[in-house]
Amino acid sequence: MWIAPERRRLSRWAVPGLALAAGVVVAVLLAADGRAGTGLVALGVLAGYALLLGYRRYEPALPGTEGFGTGHRARAHARAAALTGDVLTGAIVAAVIVQGLRGADIAPYAWLAALAGVTYALSATFGGRSL
Repeated sequence: MWIAPERRRLSRWAVPGLALAAGVVVAVLLAADGRAGTGLVALGVLAGYALLLGYRRYEPALPGTEGFGTGHRARAHARAAALTGDVLTGAIVAAVIVQGLRGADIAPYAWLAALAGVTYALSATFGGRSL
């Protein structure tokens, strides 16, 4: 049956796999242009983004926390904050790719991507606990 869980599992990895494949392509293009270090950094950023997307595939919904209060407005605020983080992270990853392919310095964007990854990892690890 086409809606069987066994078949849906593969589609859950399509987007993270695409992000990782894009990282490999960008790294190969930059290495062929003589910028192997920049290619490795871009690959690392895209691999981290693929890891983030893969991790997020297992989140059925946003967890309810008291950080935004309770009720409908609190859930809407939590979703808006999550979407804002997702859009900003996507924009930073896109900036790494574009700047890398243009031959510009990607260090500021790579640091922002690393900061986003560390922040997400810490909040996912300790988000349910009071710090």
